[in-house]
Amino acid sequence: MRWCSNLVIYSSRSHTCGELRKEHIGQTVELYGWVRHIRRYVNGPFFLTLHDAYGSTQLLVEKASPFYKILEQLSVESVIGISGTVNVRPDGMINKNMPTGEIEVVIDNVKVVNAAEELPIQVSDKGYKAKDELKLQYRYVDLRSSNLQQNLRLRSNIVMAMRKFLIDRAGFVEVETPTLFKRTPEGAREFLVPTRQPELFYTLVQSPQQFKQLLMVGGLDRYFQFARCYRDEDSRADRQPEFTQLDLEMSFVNQRAIQSLIEDLIQDIWPVTGYKFSTPVPFPRMSFTEAVTKYGSDKPDVRYDMKINDITAAVGHLFHADADKNVTACMCIVPDGEKYFKRPEFDQIHDFAKRNDGGKIIMLRLKEDGNWKGNASVNLIQNLKTQLQNEKAIKSGDLVIIATGMNYKPNLLLGKLRTFCADLLETKGIQLRNPNEFNFLWVEDFPLFSTSNESDSVIESTHHPFTAPREEDIDILFSDPLQVLGQHYDLVLNGNEVGGGSIRAHDVNLQQQIFEKILKVNASQFEHLLKGLKSGCPPHGGIALGFDRFMAVLCKSNSLRDVIAFPKSASGKDLLTGAPSTVNDEYLAEYHIRSVSSLKTN
Repeated sequence: MRWCSNLVIYSSRSHTCGELRKEHIGQTVELYGWVRHIRRYVNGPFFLTLHDAYGSTQLLVEKASPFYKILEQLSVESVIGISGTVNVRPDGMINKNMPTGEIEVVIDNVKVVNAAEELPIQVSDKGYKAKDELKLQYRYVDLRSSNLQQNLRLRSNIVMAMRKFLIDRAGFVEVETPTLFKRTPEGAREFLVPTRQPELFYTLVQSPQQFKQLLMVGGLDRYFQFARCYRDEDSRADRQPEFTQLDLEMSFVNQRAIQSLIEDLIQDIWPVTGYKFSTPVPFPRMSFTEAVTKYGSDKPDVRYDMKINDITAAVGHLFHADADKNVTACMCIVPDGEKYFKRPEFDQIHDFAKRNDGGKIIMLRLKEDGNWKGNASVNLIQNLKTQLQNEKAIKSGDLVIIATGMNYKPNLLLGKLRTFCADLLETKGIQLRNPNEFNFLWVEDFPLFSTSNESDSVIESTHHPFTAPREEDIDILFSDPLQVLGQHYDLVLNGNEVGGGSIRAHDVNLQQQIFEKILKVNASQFEHLLKGLKSGCPPHGGIALGFDRFMAVLCKSNSLRDVIAFPKSASGKDLLTGAPSTVNDEYLAEYHIRSVSSLKTN
């Protein structure tokens, strides 16, 4: 963690609350901060803990002090300024868990800067849990907790380190691109921004994708920015309607060069995180097909095993599965699952499978005495035992979960169960994932196109429509587009997608035909981009790192809200300010808009 060498410059204080040590004993100091804890003794002195952004200091208020009554009535989280003398603490009062735990400051003078009223939430880093909605509503209080302070400071330090690497070592230019854009069919739902010109709207950018490609047309060669992006989607723990990404683009480059740049960038900034760097360089690479078939996810967590095995050849006939008809049977082995799981855990696993596409599973519990038990008929269990007993990976005490279905459906279900069972095992004290291990992985060779969730006859871009196909697949691009692989690559960290990029289609004819012949999109919506591509466009590619998610993984948090100063709630609302909010009909009229409710009343 980087700290300024002089935190009292430009300030009224002589020291911070985390700065004082034994070498300061006898000095007169001036401190400012929040009253965090108050300990009173009957007919004796009492102690305050004064806290600021850099730490805490214990203050001693003598019974004879003229400020005794003022401070005695003070509420926690009030802001005060004090002057006093640094003393050594008595031996029995030394706090070895506190950096300033060997000293205390005896108060000589006090200024109550701002007395706090009773707060709806406590500022505490341990023991106290408030509802998330309440913490978001009073975010300015919650921000005083050391966890959020550390997360935001680490975020700031990593931003600075990334900027320094990209500009000083890699020759990039930081360029800001517009936030107000036009609606284009890139996939996600966009936020509309009305204008005072009738029937004309902006949208907030989903990403700077098209602008950064046009920067390459403009000859910038190497661009980056920490871009604010907006998508009108339901919020959840790993998603926010507005988010930040480290966005970059390069000309005259290929996939391996961009991956190498990101590997160098991460290695360069890693000392700032304080963790040991554990991923070999170059980062391991895995195809999309391998990731989905072996891990049931296109963002696998490879810190633990529990791989998925295709057992169609061995037991497919028991489930009418046939690989030739794209119906497969797969299994996932949960080591010691029978040993550590009881009826409640087995019920949780079943319920989890039902909640995920109504997936049906068979669970086989391999008893220590050699018997196999499960949620299937005795005859089926015996047949499965006969067919699977030669599987060397299976041992007594394990839990075997079997799923069947079309294409990747059983793999995807088992992939979710793989993670769910790992979570359950870790609640039992079985550590499968080292929290201090950070494993980076490239997943590549994605299908360039996929069918829509609504209709198999509708083809969509797997990522976005600007990704170039692999050169070896150009010949089948229009005859068999669903078999074409794209020059796309995702960066995965501990089971989280923290980045995604691609080599772009820089040939205007290729890009226009992808729009019109495959995606059935009106290419005129991208006229600005197509004109750029035929104006002398260099080959180019890039990547965007989901910076909020990257920081959440580094801070060991399951929620992006822990690394954003003022995040939105799970429903996409700003509970602090009350946004989004209504506006009156007069204001709407300036933008040529009428609310549905006003139409109903007229």
